[in-house]
Amino acid sequence: MSLLQSIKPNFFHTEIPSKPMGKYAHFLTVRVTESYPLFQTDGELNKARVTAGVKEKDLISRLAMFKRKQSTPERLVGRELLRNYEFMTAEECEYNEKFAMDNPDCIVYGFAIGDSGSEKSKVVVDTAFSITPFDESHETFTLNAPYESGTMSKQGAVTSRINSQDHIRPQVFFPSIVTLKDPTEATFLYVMNNILRTRHYGAQTTRTGRLRNELIGVVFADGEIVSNLRWTQAIYDLMLESKKFNPPDPLSESDVVDAAEQAITQLMSEEFIVHTDFIGEDFHAILSEMKELTASETGVRSILAAADQQAKSYYQTYIEKPKSSNKKK
Repeated sequence: MSLLQSIKPNFFHTEIPSKPMGKYAHFLTVRVTESYPLFQTDGELNKARVTAGVKEKDLISRLAMFKRKQSTPERLVGRELLRNYEFMTAEECEYNEKFAMDNPDCIVYGFAIGDSGSEKSKVVVDTAFSITPFDESHETFTLNAPYESGTMSKQGAVTSRINSQDHIRPQVFFPSIVTLKDPTEATFLYVMNNILRTRHYGAQTTRTGRLRNELIGVVFADGEIVSNLRWTQAIYDLMLESKKFNPPDPLSESDVVDAAEQAITQLMSEEFIVHTDFIGEDFHAILSEMKELTASETGVRSILAAADQQAKSYYQTYIEKPKSSNKKK
């Protein structure tokens, strides 16, 4: 039974295929920081030196949000839901320790267990870049670790537990395309739900790292589409032309969303693939259906149950049986 009425069934497979079949669902996401997250390697914020826009050729440094900084938190949110609704237990499947191999997380996001086997991820995420330059998107904070009294001194001695750290500012925007290969309706909803639910990204996720995902559309295609970097550069060009930059003030979210929709529509018109776009108002019906589904335990359970059934069927057909046949030999 179909859970979505706003998308035609022909965009989905009826079951998870074992080989690439050339169907892609691209989630168009604008990630916006709502606190002071950290996307860093070796103690420094990740950044890249690139051209500012497609037309604007000046070089700037942009903050970079590497792919695992995006996919891992979303995957962990999905695993949390699977445990909460009793489709998986912590004992049978532990992330990066022991994979059960037969649940939606393992089949959709992939796993690797040494010589025991592996499954390639069907979710593709690439590095995302900030629209605004690095210098306008971060600031340095001095951090301290006070004693029980709330002061930095004890018995006359001042602690040396003081440090400084660069943080990303609130209202910094990272356009990001999350691609799901060969989706079924259930895996499509599972991945979409994970994106919408995830709220913390980067280091120190218990204290900071708040980030919201604004889904502005989805593109169904027979191939991959434009990169995050080119989409970001196209957005930059549009906002520069319309004079929407006013540093040090943060960007307006409505201005960013409008430019993101306009930019991706233009970029998709230049692609050499077959595609159907649900962007802006065309996407509202899908988003409304998703909101209605995930507003109740029954709706969430229906998504997880459908994804779990397909994952177990895939496991039994393509993972478990080849192993058992090898053992008989």
